[in-house]
Amino acid sequence: MSSEASSSSADKSPIVPIEPAEEVTKDDEKHMTSGDYYWNSYAHFGIHEEMLKDDVRTRSYRNSILNNKHLFKDKVVMDVGCGTGIMSLFAATAGAKHVYAIDNSAILEQAREIVKDNGFAEVITCIRGKVEEVELPAHLPQKVDIIISEWMGYFLFYESMLETVLYARDKWLNPGGILLPDRASLSVVGIEDQDYKEEKINWWDSVWGYNMSCIRKLAMLEPLVDTVDHNSVVTDAQEIFVVDLNTVTKEQLSFKVPFSLTATRNDHCHAFVVYFDMWFTPCHKPIHFSTGPHAKYTHWKQTVFYLNEVLMLSPGDVVTGTLSAKPNSKNPRDMDIVITYEFKGKFNEVNVRQEFFLR
Repeated sequence: MSSEASSSSADKSPIVPIEPAEEVTKDDEKHMTSGDYYWNSYAHFGIHEEMLKDDVRTRSYRNSILNNKHLFKDKVVMDVGCGTGIMSLFAATAGAKHVYAIDNSAILEQAREIVKDNGFAEVITCIRGKVEEVELPAHLPQKVDIIISEWMGYFLFYESMLETVLYARDKWLNPGGILLPDRASLSVVGIEDQDYKEEKINWWDSVWGYNMSCIRKLAMLEPLVDTVDHNSVVTDAQEIFVVDLNTVTKEQLSFKVPFSLTATRNDHCHAFVVYFDMWFTPCHKPIHFSTGPHAKYTHWKQTVFYLNEVLMLSPGDVVTGTLSAKPNSKNPRDMDIVITYEFKGKFNEVNVRQEFFLR
């Protein structure tokens, strides 16, 4: 898979009208708060090693910055959630006048040392704290020309960091300023996955001869983040939600959208898979990468939603439904997701509503 795509690929897909997100059944026992754990988890170097070694992720950001020095020359840049500071280093190398590297995790202390060790201490200012609470040093520019951020989580929105980027955009970005990346989309596809579903879900029906199906019900509530073989795909893919970072609002990140999938072969459908695509369109040659089953591996993998009812598909059969998602009310970094799906095929008919909790 190439990490670059023509600009036309970023213009074809319309933004789907959204409805208010569907309510999920209240049940406090299904959720746990994790405020401190979230920041502490990013303090360990191991998670940053995984992200830095993700070639698709890091190379896409590197190319969008270093291959577009004309965008960064003498500009003021903000790196939201900078981690080890790799994006800030790219921006400084590209000729940025000044870079703000902001992170609330203890990894910021290592980023500060990395910046110094690489000779950029005069260009990059490291600031530890929540973006919503920090202030920029009074003697430095109070507005920025470019915001860069690697904010994406599983299912694109898990961890809700995009809200932080939007806050930074509205507070500090100059009119006509640039966001990198600036466009994202969610897509859904159906897959055959009998063996893995048997191993991860149905296994609980009989564990060493004992009925543990109550845990099976819990397992069905949590989407599985894993790598899906592209040969398992049994329907076409549909782009269901498009985000323009220049204009999207916090409220629009809770949504309900329709989908319609067409079967491509005779097979069973055991799950829906959701993945995302990203675009850096201000670049001289727009850069794009996908996290779908068809694309090169990324640490985001794909998000798998196992179905209560297996669909028995024939070529041309259509599965329709809706996908609703919003931050959990108790822990906004978690996601409440509802999928409805309806199918009338030659061998079976289903009409189901399922709740999922990404946490």
